[in-house]
Amino acid sequence: MYVRHLELVDFRNYPRVNVDLEPGACVLVGRNGQGKTNLVEALGYVATLGSHRVATDAPLVRVGAQRAVVRTAVVHDARELLIELQIEPGKANKARLGRSPLTRVRDVLGALRMVLFAPEDLSLVRGDPSERRRYLDELLTLRQPRYAGVRGDYDRVLKQRNALLRTSYLAKRAGGARGDLSTLDVWDVHLARYGAELLVGRLELCAGLAPLVAKAYDAVSAGKGTANMIYSPSWDEAIPALPLTIEALEERLREALRASRTAEVERGVTLVGPHRDDITLMLGEVPAKGYASHGESWSYALALRLAAYDLLRAEGMEPVLALDDVFAELDVGRRERLATLVADASQTLVTCAVEADVPAALRGTRYEVGNAEVRRVG
Repeated sequence: MYVRHLELVDFRNYPRVNVDLEPGACVLVGRNGQGKTNLVEALGYVATLGSHRVATDAPLVRVGAQRAVVRTAVVHDARELLIELQIEPGKANKARLGRSPLTRVRDVLGALRMVLFAPEDLSLVRGDPSERRRYLDELLTLRQPRYAGVRGDYDRVLKQRNALLRTSYLAKRAGGARGDLSTLDVWDVHLARYGAELLVGRLELCAGLAPLVAKAYDAVSAGKGTANMIYSPSWDEAIPALPLTIEALEERLREALRASRTAEVERGVTLVGPHRDDITLMLGEVPAKGYASHGESWSYALALRLAAYDLLRAEGMEPVLALDDVFAELDVGRRERLATLVADASQTLVTCAVEADVPAALRGTRYEVGNAEVRRVG
């Protein structure tokens, strides 16, 4: 799979730009603040319907414009597919596949598979559990787009359940009686059902990723350490090994919800479910978070993205690989080892301010980025 063409209209700093891309390595060179990251961010949005830099869509639309448009032509197995997204903050986004409008924007997921590594990925190792959950869920959806619906259903039920608990909590704080919680049992059933389906996907994904993360970390760090990842539910320390059925996990979730009912009512929030889980990243015998050095943390973040890339590739989903301003953050040894690991990718998009930072193995087609323009120069 590779991206043949990218067009942006009113996306970030670009009024309009068209870029023809090539298979293999494409290097986007330009000073900081010229919009290199905006190009790979747009493609990442097509792949995941989210940005790796911001949580909302508003910053993606150029100042003064009402909407942004991303159009891209993707080639897979010698067939080309046109993908279009219209991003309009405050309204429903729109999507087209092959010029046909989609009734649901999430149906565009899977049309472009892309693994993006950026400086922000250091938060996968050092940041909050939400960063690691997002990493898993985005990869889960890349592999099996139907999980976008599962995640949507779970988030919708969680929002309704939290609203019910919050209303009751505020009523009690105001000196009145607690609100009517008679429908909480119904929400428990739905939360357990969708939560169990999401959990099965996450647990299977972790099982497949763990050996790939270990292999990638060993390669990036030149054998200096052993990496392992462990799924860590916040509500059940005794989840058995795979295989697990959705029905078994659903029952465990319902039991956990019943056990935490008093605490949830007292605090006015849902305390049980996959929205509070974490992935423990181990480095040898200790957690990477809090113990890993800066270099070890970078190696771990790289290993997580490389493992995702290898997993998709092994399943016949050759993804586009994007390395956004990565080489400036790495020492020479890690640069060369990373380049060796990804040199045979079907397409690698590299952004950099200094071309000399990019190893020779990845210096392919060259583009200059500046003044909201992109120009091929080699």
